[in-house]
Amino acid sequence: MARRRKGRPVSGVLLLDKPKGPSSNQALQTAKRLFGGAKAGHTGNLDPMASGVLPICFGEATKLSQYLLDADKQYVTELVLGQSTDTGDAEGSVIREADASLISRDRLEAILLEFIGPQEQVPPMYSAIKVDGQPLYKRARKGEVVERKSRAVSIYSIRCLSFQPGLLPVAELEISCSKGTYIRTLAEDIATSLGCPGHIQALSRTQSGPFDLSACVTIESLSDRCASHGQESLDDYLLEPESCVQHLPRVELSSSAAFYLRQGQPVLVPNAPLSGMVRIAEGGGPMLGLGIVLDDGRIAPKRLFVDSH
Repeated sequence: MARRRKGRPVSGVLLLDKPKGPSSNQALQTAKRLFGGAKAGHTGNLDPMASGVLPICFGEATKLSQYLLDADKQYVTELVLGQSTDTGDAEGSVIREADASLISRDRLEAILLEFIGPQEQVPPMYSAIKVDGQPLYKRARKGEVVERKSRAVSIYSIRCLSFQPGLLPVAELEISCSKGTYIRTLAEDIATSLGCPGHIQALSRTQSGPFDLSACVTIESLSDRCASHGQESLDDYLLEPESCVQHLPRVELSSSAAFYLRQGQPVLVPNAPLSGMVRIAEGGGPMLGLGIVLDDGRIAPKRLFVDSH
């Protein structure tokens, strides 16, 4: 018999503005404690030194978290030219310096164009990727260097928002990219193309899938609301689980079709999409879960919410 989870049966998506300092898991645990939620998970690691959009899925929404993990991202970062660190960011020790005063904004922007599009990227040693069951950053702290496989990523756009010249120029960049892109690695590669070392001194995720930083709430705001209005008042911050999969077509089922689909049986739905994944709902009501269109046109259940009965 499965062990019953402790906590409230909270279900929905919290858009958290993770602060700089704690790890993504620490931020998750803080939010979970404030909500008293029985089940929760975040949808994409942010380094401790990074801040910004960290969607947290509670309850039934965790069944859809993979869609946010796989979603495109947007970041704003500050690239320091002329200085590199052993971690690729400001928290590491400086390992190389060079005069970068001759680098101009025009030259930088010309180089940025070369990084648009699909490319292979080797994850940095200071990353959470596990090799032989251990995160790379733990091995890096011991001075180890492990061979890492390159991964395919795509950079959709890079904009230079501001440029401060000097011996160590600082460029503020806005980057739209695919999942799995390491901004520290990208920044170092850009600096290398400019003929100098480089590292990032600030990083914020401003968008994750359909979610924007402007819609996020801070841990401080959650704590204040919980203290003044009680734990259940925090549920006002939760989005419907369906918000994770807004990009999928929505299919409305009749009551009888919904009944059979809940029993695990494929159903025929008039005017449904011809292929792919769909959101399924009963007669304009809340989302019941996800379905997949079969070769014969029927829709089969893929992931259904427990509370859809």
